[in-house]
Amino acid sequence: MLDIHRDDGLDTKVYYSHSLLPSYIDPQNVSTKRKPFSTFNAQPFSHTLDLILPEEIYDLVKRHLEDADGAAKNVYARVYMELGEVLQGDFFTEYIKKGNIMMLSEGRPLVDNVFSLYDGKLRLELDRQTYERCGLQGKPIEDGGKKHQKNRWVIEYNLREPSMVHGKKGFSRLEWACKNVLNHSLTWLFYNFNLSSHESLRAGAEPISIHHPSVHTMKPTTTKLPHTLVPELTVSDLPSLYDSEDALALHEYISMMCLASPRVSASDNIDPHLSRYEVSSFDGLVELASRNMVRVRWRGFIPPQFVQELFLLVRKEGLRVEKGSSGEVKEERWVAWSAAGFGGGREWTVMQWAGRETLVWECDG
Repeated sequence: MLDIHRDDGLDTKVYYSHSLLPSYIDPQNVSTKRKPFSTFNAQPFSHTLDLILPEEIYDLVKRHLEDADGAAKNVYARVYMELGEVLQGDFFTEYIKKGNIMMLSEGRPLVDNVFSLYDGKLRLELDRQTYERCGLQGKPIEDGGKKHQKNRWVIEYNLREPSMVHGKKGFSRLEWACKNVLNHSLTWLFYNFNLSSHESLRAGAEPISIHHPSVHTMKPTTTKLPHTLVPELTVSDLPSLYDSEDALALHEYISMMCLASPRVSASDNIDPHLSRYEVSSFDGLVELASRNMVRVRWRGFIPPQFVQELFLLVRKEGLRVEKGSSGEVKEERWVAWSAAGFGGGREWTVMQWAGRETLVWECDG
């Protein structure tokens, strides 16, 4: 793994790695400790997911993506609630103690008070003044301000622990802070991992329904990228891209396609005074070819499990490798995924090749 960043400031850090997928992946029991699955899970909340792939691979997976589009897992909600209401009644019992949900409040990380809930763990990021008023135990975090002055604090609770029940001392202190300090109504995004509940959510028969949530569906939008310049890389060329400049050039190229930028078009003739970007040939390592590409984009409140299922679906239907194939070094089929997290602090990009080769960029700002 390469740690690609400068040490003279608060620049975004980009971690680049080249790894191999397991020879067999059980969709029902995926190892989340290996890339790219560990990368998916390290970013629990994403607002945009892009899939970049050649048109011929898109034709293979289009029907399957449309089938996935009709699934209940694409549903999330927007709701106005106080933090304390998350810890009360049926909402707390059905969604946290018995079920599994994720939630994210409005606010900017390192600026505003921000609350999140994922896998039963409640995280409160507070400014110094609010933290001192709450009377809860937390830990300081870096906020880019003065080096020796702690202005931001994080408090975390595992709400599934047996001690997290009404009447217990630690839980009562959290309830007191919610009632007396953290008592403002906020906009939340809500996602329920129990897919059978999504129909009742639309029907207004869920515990969250008393808060009148606005229900949304994550529908993909498809953008054609005709006559796109594509470096003719094969898996045998990947070790040549370990240099930081080449790794960042390939990441930048994928990002340009995610933006549907005309700069990657074979017919682009922009004045070099306006843009000096050129699709890299990696110091003459490969030739550039014109190919029809496609971008598929999802917007909403996107959990890692949603990304993982789509990743496995596209790999199975679009990057299938015949058993006994010995032409791995000549393999040139690939797709790319990119996801942006809330707050602008994190994003990742995965370039998956037919077979087992995987390139991963993890950006932490």
